[in-house]
Parts: sequence; C-alpha cells; structure tokens
Amino acid sequence: MVTKDISAQPTGRTAQRLYSAGQLLGGPAAALLTLVVLSSGLVPGYQMYTVGLAAVYGLIVLSISLLAGWTGIWSIGHPAMVAIGAYATAYGSSHGWGLAFTSVVAVVLCALLGGFLGFAGSRFSVLYVALLTLAFTLVILEIIGAWKRVTGGDQGVPVETFETALGDLVPSSDEVTYLAVGILGLAIAVSVFLRRTTIRMRMVAAKTHPLAGRSIGIAPELQSSLGFAISAGVAGLSGVLLALLSGFISPEGFSMVFAVNLIAATVLGGTGSVIGAVLGGAFLASAPTLASSLSIDQPYLIGGVLILTLLFLADGIVPTAGKLLRRFVPVTRALGRPAPSLSGPDLVDTAGSGANLRADAADAADAADAAEAAVLRTKALGVRFGGLQAVHDIDLRVGAGEVLAIIGPNGAGKTTFVNALCGLIGGGELEGTMELGGRPLNGVRATRRRSLGLGRTFQHAELFAELTVLENVSVVNRWERRADRDSALQVLASVGLADHVHRLPGELPFGLQKRVDLARAVAALAGNPRLMVLDEPFGGLDADERRTLAEHIRRLSDSGTSVVIIDHVLDDLFAVADRVVAFDFGELIADGTPDTVLQNQTVRDSYLGNIDTTLIAPDVDRAATPLISVRGVEHHYAGVRALSGIDLDVHAGGILGIVGANGAGKSTLGRILHGDLHSTGGTRTVTGTDALRLSLVPEGRALFRTLSVRENLEVAAYAAGISGRRLRTRLEELQHGLPERVRTRMNIPAGSLSGGEQQLVAIARALMADPEVLILDEPALGLSPAMVDEVYSQVNALARRGITTILLDQSLARALESCSEIVVLRQGEVVARGNSGTPGFGQIAEAAYFGTEIPAHIGEVFVPKP
Repeated sequence: MVTKDISAQPTGRTAQRLYSAGQLLGGPAAALLTLVVLSSGLVPGYQMYTVGLAAVYGLIVLSISLLAGWTGIWSIGHPAMVAIGAYATAYGSSHGWGLAFTSVVAVVLCALLGGFLGFAGSRFSVLYVALLTLAFTLVILEIIGAWKRVTGGDQGVPVETFETALGDLVPSSDEVTYLAVGILGLAIAVSVFLRRTTIRMRMVAAKTHPLAGRSIGIAPELQSSLGFAISAGVAGLSGVLLALLSGFISPEGFSMVFAVNLIAATVLGGTGSVIGAVLGGAFLASAPTLASSLSIDQPYLIGGVLILTLLFLADGIVPTAGKLLRRFVPVTRALGRPAPSLSGPDLVDTAGSGANLRADAADAADAADAAEAAVLRTKALGVRFGGLQAVHDIDLRVGAGEVLAIIGPNGAGKTTFVNALCGLIGGGELEGTMELGGRPLNGVRATRRRSLGLGRTFQHAELFAELTVLENVSVVNRWERRADRDSALQVLASVGLADHVHRLPGELPFGLQKRVDLARAVAALAGNPRLMVLDEPFGGLDADERRTLAEHIRRLSDSGTSVVIIDHVLDDLFAVADRVVAFDFGELIADGTPDTVLQNQTVRDSYLGNIDTTLIAPDVDRAATPLISVRGVEHHYAGVRALSGIDLDVHAGGILGIVGANGAGKSTLGRILHGDLHSTGGTRTVTGTDALRLSLVPEGRALFRTLSVRENLEVAAYAAGISGRRLRTRLEELQHGLPERVRTRMNIPAGSLSGGEQQLVAIARALMADPEVLILDEPALGLSPAMVDEVYSQVNALARRGITTILLDQSLARALESCSEIVVLRQGEVVARGNSGTPGFGQIAEAAYFGTEIPAHIGEVFVPKP
C-alpha cells in the first residue's frame, strides 16, 4: 500500500490549530471581556442583575439545547433540576457548607437523577420522554411544596452568605454576576471541546440511527443516560447560581411556564447551537423589560417570538444566520482541516500496523491451515416472531477468509438470519446456537459482538447523517486518540474517500455512501477482524463501483477476514464468492459453489416460481394506441440509480407483467406508471386525457389495520369522490367478489385477517374507484400456494372484465403462466420482453433474470430487445 504523510501540509496544520484554538478560547475570551466591561463601571448597577440572569439562563438553555441536539431528547424536567440545585444551595448556606461542596452535591444529585431519566426514557419516543420529564417536574414541585422544613413550602427560603477561599460571597452581589459570567464562558469552552470528541459523536450516532449504532458497539440507552446526566448536572449548577443571584428561592420560579420559556429560548437561538443558547438566555432575561416597553404581557411576547421563529427561522436564529453567511461569504469546509493526501488500493491493517493486508507467500501455509478452522458456526438456528417462523433449523459453517454468499427471493429469511448473527432481531425469539471464533454468541449483547470481531454493513448504507464522513468512521472509538484519527483517515483513503472526509453523507452519491459504510465496519473491527457481514453491498452501484467493491471484498478475504454477503446482483456476487447458500421460506435449501447452486432446480424454482395453473390472460391489441407510454425514463433516490432508459407501453386489456428480483426497480416503475412518482428523467404520456383512472395496490398491502374491512373500502370510496347510493352499490358489488370468509367478517379489523385475505381486501379497496388500470405490487408476497392461486384467479377475472392490469412480481414462472406480456428488469434496466407464446422466450427471460448467458440455440431463435 502506498501512502503519503498526512502531516505533510504544515500550512494546513497551522491553520487548523489556530482555528481550533480560536473556537475553544472564544467563550472564555468573551466572558473575560464581559467581566472587564462590568468591572469598569460602564454597566449601570441596576443592570448587573440582568446580565447575571442572562448568564444563568444561557447556561440552562445550553444544557437543554445540547441535550436535544446531541441525543434528540427534549426535556421539560430541567426546571426541576434547577430547583434541586437552588434548594441545595439554600440548605447548604444555612448549614455551614462551603460553596464548592454545595455545588458538587447539587451537580452530582442532578446528574444521577438525569442519568436515570435518560436511561428510563431511551426506549420511548420523543413525546413519551417529554411526558416523563414533565411528570418528574410535577413530582419535584409537589415535594418542594410538602417538604416545608427544608424548602419553606410556598413561603420559600432565603439563601445566606457563603464562606469561600476568596472571602464571603454575598447573595445578589455583583460578585455573583461575575461568577455566573465566568462559569458560562468555561461551559462554552467545554461544549466546544466536547463537540470535537467521540462523546458527542456517539450521542449523535445513537440518536440518528440506533440500530447501526449497536452494530459498532454503541448502546443508545447508555448514550441517552450519559447525555441527560451531563445536561442535568449543568442545570443543577445553574440552580446554584440562580439561588446566589436572587438570594431567595420560591417554588413559583420553577413552574411549567418556566419550562415552556426555556424550550422557546432553545428553539429561538437554534437547537444544538452554543452561541444560540447564549442568545436564547439573553432574550429570556431581557423579556420582562422588553415586554414592558412594548406594553404587552411577557407570555404574549415569548409566544409571538416563538411562532415567528418556527414559521420563518425553523432552524433558529444562529443556524439560519450561519447558512446565509456561508451562502454569501463562501467558506472552505476544509479550512484548517485539509483532507489527507492518501492513496493506495489496499485496505489498511485494521490492527494499526499500516501493513498490506494481503497475506504474503511466507504466510500462505499458515493461512491455509487457519482456513480449516470455522470462524462462524450455527446449529439449528431459528428465529420466530410470534407465530411466524422466519428462520428455521440453519446449520452453517464459515471458514477463515471464506467469502460466503447468501441468496434467495425476497422474504426468504436472509436478513433475519444475519440480524440474528449481529444480535439485532428485536422482539424475535432465538432458537439454536451460534459461535464466533469458538465463543457462543447466544446471550451476547449486540453492542459486544463488535469486540468479538463481528461487523456489518447495511442494505441502504445507514450512516449517521449529522456526522461527517470522518466522524462516521471515528465514532467507533470510545475515546479518540491521534492514532485513531490517523487510522480512520487511512481506512477512508483505502476506499477512495480521502477527498470527502469532511463532507456530510447526504452530500455524497449512493456509491460513496456505501464505501463509508464499509470503512466504518472495517474500522470497528480494528485489531480483531473475524467476520464481516455485508447486506446487499452491490445494490444501487454502477459497474465501476461494483468492480471496486469486489476488489475490497477480495482484500478483506485475503487478509483472513471471513465475509458473508447477501445480494440480488448475482453475477457480481458469484464473482467474489467462494461458496453460495440459498434460503427459501426461512430454510437453507442449497449449499455449494457458485457454478453449481444456481443449477439446483429447487433454487431456480424459489426465484422463478413453480406453479401449475390453467389461467391464460386475454391477449391485447399491441397495434392500438397505448393507454400509458414512458420513454427514456430514469429515476434516482438521493444518488441511487433505480431505473435507467425505460421505454414501455401499456396497452388496454390483458395483464402486463413486470418481473425482476428484489431491488430490480419494479416498484419504482409501477409508481411512475401510476403517476404518484415523477421520474427524474424521461417522459410519461397518458393517451387522450390525464383523467385515466388508475389504482395502485402497494407491496405489503398498506391496509388500515385498525379499521374494519368495510371502513377500509369506504375510505377508498370517499377518496375517489364516491358516496351515498353509489357507494352502497359499489360495496355490494365488491363484496360478492370476496371469499365468503371475508364477506361474513366485514366489520372486524382488517389487521385480524390472514395475509391472503388482506391481499384480496387490498385489491377490492383499489377497485372502489372503478379504475381502468390496476397496478399490483407483489400481490403473492408471503402467501401460501393456495392463497396465491386464489389471488391470481381474481387478477385473471379482473383482466377478463376489461380492467388493464400491471403485475409487479418476482416470480417469472408465474408471470409466464398468467401475463399477456412480460418485461424483465435487472438493476433498473429492461433486459428482456415478450410473452410465453414466443418460442424460446422463457429461457431468454430466465437468463436475463439471473444475468447468465443465453443458450446458443435459443439465442439464434430469439434475441431480446435491449
């Protein structure tokens, strides 16, 4: 591997250090300047209290703002934390405690309570955490009211003079204002410092994507607990300062109005912004004076400002101003943080040596011996979700350095299997045993499996959107050292991301996001890389990106790391796989080399389908003007290419089958034909008028599960403008088309029906609008063979009634039996089209489906349209 010294740019390094030092010392410098101004007598004595109050409020808002910005927790419980700090101060002052000891007691007590609230609320949504903290505030206020011996109840309690090393500190004196300003300056410096550490990164990661966080050893509940503990401790310290500043504590100062005002100040300044917190605190302190000068009540002022902020400055004043500044005054993102000039095709040594991971000739014999030992073993492994057996009785072995490919149709249990390996099955019930490197995985938390040498990537590159590319990789370290940062830079350079380290993931195309996901997984296994699990790594990549990824996978394998890959891009998958296993209905149905597994008839049937039906779809007049035409259609999702160069006509009558493996682009094309999704390129033309009535039954049916069957149908009718007698007539007509077991249960919740029954209800709901074109997305997904036949009988009957039907399906065999015309998609492109009546089309379509070579004798008879 060839590398360049990452410190070879002294000018950039110097700029970085100066820029960082300026940010870090900005808060203390501003505080020092404020103290100079205050002590000079330029500020009238009657305004000293307002300045001190602004500093205290700024500290409280800072604690709330960073908690919300870093962990996603919105707390209504901070007034209670401030109250605890304030009453602890009053108690300490009357019992001879020193100010330092009193402050420590207040901070520790609030931190412990905050840690408990953060841990308890981590499993709930933002709303429920807010309610939890609201309840906490109400309880604390009740305790304050009842514990009169300590708090004075409604009458309040005074704060007495504290003895300090520098002399007596008198409450409400100017010295308290100086102290508050100084502590705020230090708090700003600490906040800026923490922003650059993995402490903040790991909190943001847990908030942004808890599942991905667990895969690299981050426990979201612990991050929430830590974040809340720090924030609550700062709030407790603020309570100490508030008590000293006011000299008297009473419960009405910590009411729910105070909580609302703090939230408003946080939003006003900008959630997560340090400067915004200071601005919010200053506004809150000056609000009474400002309201008085405007002759309005303070709640009206704060409420009005909050509404205007939400309407016109949704990100808050400071973040919005920052965006405007960057727009008109271009700032180089890499200012002071130059991207490292690294190059080289090989992945770095994850143990930190920087040596080439490829085994050299002297170690070849040892590597061969190591390959004999199984890195991963599963025995009778199963996963059950209630009554659904998603994975059943899997016995599997993966050797050291082996690349194992797992294939199978959508719903076969592949992802559930690897989620079980990674400890991410949620509410599923695990059966059987797993071992990694000879150590049992059963009972090992997901966050601990990284330390055992298990890493993974995700199908959609689940990155932490609020962290830069470098931070997405650095976050795997609990404490980041200089060596860790350099190692992260080297890993990123090895996957071609050296020029993107300071960009956010959302600024990158999908292919580069996949590389970030891989780099993060590699970095997470530094020093102990045993097994890497890649979930659909080739999906959404172009040819060059797939080739680059294949090279990285081979380098991982050559280094001794075992690799398990799930993917539907079979030609690229088989090019890197040493062995292939096939899943279907949660069971392992084949195991062998890439050139033999796909020839297994059971495997082919699982992909292509194998049904026996006499249903023949009515033919269509292809010479007639099509109902819908698309030309040159392409579509991208945030840089991911889903479709490319699609030309297609939908003729009246019959059934058009759009067939392909999962991820081929069927659903996207179906939505574009329906019209609810506008393609990013190309044209869609509807014949004659745009009033063509179309209905779409999405994959998964999307019924309103808590509504009854009848209500589901009625909702669709109301959406189509059907009501009254016409609605009753349509209901009666469609009821007759439903099986008796559904007709007799029209008033029960749709979610209580079986999957096949729900599919028939979903079709009936789509028919309520009396469509001319009906689009069905995977109508047979998850159904038993008997229910599949029943659903397709309904589809055939609809076509014979004159309803043009577009069928999106994984099963090629089913489409050949039931469709008038078939289009085969692979990786977003049309690779074959025709019908079962065309000689040789079945074999042509099968070869196109899998990306294999067309048999020579068939190719001479029929060549698919490109």
